[in-house]
Amino acid sequence: MESLGESLRRMPPIQGLAKSEEIARQVLSDPIVLKLRSRYPELEESVLRANLNRLYQMTTEYRTCKECPGLDKCPNDMQGHSTGISCVQLNGRWQLNDYKTACSKWTANEQQEQIRKRITSFYVDETILGKNYVEAEMIQLDANRALAVNQLQNYVHTTINDGLQKKGLILKGDFGTGKTYLAGYLLQKLAKEGYSGVIVYMPEFVEDVKAIMFEPQKLKETITLMKDADLLVFDDIGAENLTPWVRDHVLGAILNHRMNRKPTFYTSNHDLDDLEKHFSFTHKEGEEMHKGQRLMDRIRPFVDVIHVRGRNHRGS
Repeated sequence: MESLGESLRRMPPIQGLAKSEEIARQVLSDPIVLKLRSRYPELEESVLRANLNRLYQMTTEYRTCKECPGLDKCPNDMQGHSTGISCVQLNGRWQLNDYKTACSKWTANEQQEQIRKRITSFYVDETILGKNYVEAEMIQLDANRALAVNQLQNYVHTTINDGLQKKGLILKGDFGTGKTYLAGYLLQKLAKEGYSGVIVYMPEFVEDVKAIMFEPQKLKETITLMKDADLLVFDDIGAENLTPWVRDHVLGAILNHRMNRKPTFYTSNHDLDDLEKHFSFTHKEGEEMHKGQRLMDRIRPFVDVIHVRGRNHRGS
């Protein structure tokens, strides 16, 4: 926002002088300034005139906020903030000081940014983490998933009240029923309570891990992040093309570290028995039932199953 001084400096001297006096009259007779003067009747006009730039900015930004164009288009001197004036007496002389006050949009945006910083996303559309989740609307969109939504809400409320749980959840359902959407709700709600979270889209993650297996430092940092996050979501597990190394040394290591410590969550089109069959087979080694069972021993006892029913919402 252009200041009063900048505006006047662009004018010819005579025109600028006349304009300056006109603006001074407008500022001093502004209802907001008159209100300030009524609170401090002993304020001399000379003090006000010496602080015209501050008063001009306060009145201009006040009106801008009344007709807010949105946070992204905020023209104020400091985005998302408006200028206020405080009056203090120092050694018998009045001083006017300006200060900034954040608006509700700025505060809400900052809170949302803090939530986003607590959640790390690997290959998952991050818009699900920025949604404004309303529980009633989640059911209204599809009444068939009402039971799943209620079960998920109960889990969230239990964690908020009792602390981080050792057991996680597996959201099992058909394509497009909103499993990832519900996982995003879980992460967002608990991130607001200060918990950190990671969500991983398994098919792409597995392929990426294969590519970085010869970058030990990057691989170690990725695995450590997943081990240590308060909440870990493996999205669309069972759809990935596993290798024995990814299954045993990446996924197995992560789950082995988390079990009995922190909850792990899954979304899948498969039930637990089908997942065990999936983990038992790789194109490289064929069927290894004991390897699938070993991995499931780190999943099955540490999750409750929520069946997400409903229609396919993709493309709607």
